[in-house]
Amino acid sequence: MMYSQLAEKLKNEDLGTVLVNEPLKNHTTLKIGGPADLYYEPKDIESLKKALTYMKEANAPIRAIGRGSNLLVADGGIEGVVIKVGEGLNHLEKSDTKIRVGGGYSLITLATLMSREAFTGLEFAAGIPGSVGGAVFMNAGAHGSDMSKILEKALILFPDGELKWLSNEELRFSYRTSVLQETGGICVEAVLILEKGEKETIMAELKKNKEYRKNTQPWNFPCCGSVFRNPLPNYAGQLIEKSGLKGTQIGGAQVSEMHANFIVNTGDAKAKDVLDLISYIQKTIKEKHDVELETEVEIIGRND
Repeated sequence: MMYSQLAEKLKNEDLGTVLVNEPLKNHTTLKIGGPADLYYEPKDIESLKKALTYMKEANAPIRAIGRGSNLLVADGGIEGVVIKVGEGLNHLEKSDTKIRVGGGYSLITLATLMSREAFTGLEFAAGIPGSVGGAVFMNAGAHGSDMSKILEKALILFPDGELKWLSNEELRFSYRTSVLQETGGICVEAVLILEKGEKETIMAELKKNKEYRKNTQPWNFPCCGSVFRNPLPNYAGQLIEKSGLKGTQIGGAQVSEMHANFIVNTGDAKAKDVLDLISYIQKTIKEKHDVELETEVEIIGRND
């Protein structure tokens, strides 16, 4: 499919940022990923709705991404249109303890802002470097809480271009999982229910969680957060460390010396390097501990 005509239409209508063959390494925290046939970042929800009608007319495959903090994009890139839920979808409205927030809003920024205003419920998100939309998709969590505990409903963009509100129950949340991982939908807006609390207590908890992330996780390198789900009651990082895999490297991809459940890009890693390293870790943990490690990072895109 040629995407130049669709790109021209979106540009002429001034519906947001439109780029052809845009490298997705520019839009993931791992700094890895081949090109999107067409990259689109909407100005606002109305622009997105209009753009979706043109994409449907063109029968273009649609894939939405957030801040790319839990994403590994294949070296062959992504076929069709990649919609970035970004700055155009970072609106925020408050009504008492109910928060209506765009899917592109930074989760860390939201957690900090709400804590300063003495709203409790988002302290767990202090060090999670994704967007609200991505956090709903993954049911992001830490420190004993997650998005399912505070979300009332979410406006979801599905791959066929449909926009639909789903309730907390309809999202079928479980550990680092939602129904969106089956359907490919992504959250463009969320309604959260928080509670009023003691500002000093909330801010102290937020600070503690931020410090924990800073001291235990290698965000000084490009990475994608936790690579594997914890096979409870075990922890993926502990199993990998026990197996002597810290520092193991394939190409430019390396098991972090700081936290074994992180794979970092040492500078020139390809998606293939990361995938090969993931396979090697899984094989080793199966042999040594008889545990099947499942990936938490979302792996998408086409092979070269």
